Amino acid sequence: GRAGLFLVHRCIAMLRFFLVFLTIQLSLFGINMLSWVQLHLVLPWTALLARMCAALVTWFDSSAAAAGKVLWNTQTGFGVSIEAGCNGIEACIVLFAAIVAFPERWRHKLLGLAVGFVAVQGLNVVRVISLFYLGQWSTEMFNFAHEYLWQGLIMLDVLVVWLLWVRVVVRSRPEESDPPEQPPAPPVLPVAPRGNPGKGVVSSSLDLSPR
Repeated sequence: GRAGLFLVHRCIAMLRFFLVFLTIQLSLFGINMLSWVQLHLVLPWTALLARMCAALVTWFDSSAAAAGKVLWNTQTGFGVSIEAGCNGIEACIVLFAAIVAFPERWRHKLLGLAVGFVAVQGLNVVRVISLFYLGQWSTEMFNFAHEYLWQGLIMLDVLVVWLLWVRVVVRSRPEESDPPEQPPAPPVLPVAPRGNPGKGVVSSSLDLSPR
């Protein structure tokens, strides 16, 4: 029936989304590992991320500075190096793959990619700065937050951003009404009886009893 066909279509759509998502994700991770990409894209972005964190921290702490991909304290000498997995690129790859794999207009996809990048990298800046101060306070807390807490929070951010984007784009779609199963029957028009000249007119009344 229609319910069975609907279920089959949903399963096919989910399988297609998963395969496209997995293919895009693996492809982007492979591109990210190329030496040229690391040298000309990943490392410059990581250094820029360190400078952005240092610029924010210096608003309330003048001892912070950036050197390459390291955010460090000029007074104590403590620093955190932003390595692979901490620059937000991997999280963005997962989000980008999920957005591109979802069946939607490219205009909405590009908007989702832009907003998602800002959301993920914005939270990643908070992560780097928090780890910068946690490391100066407690090594145990630094290790826990770095290896477990922030890893989970970043991926939760990716999931929340994607779900919100899906909700917005689905609600923006025009509502589609189901067509009627059968067209309505045409109205029946009364037909006047034909007269027979010379024999009078036959009554159209259903009452055939003599009067």
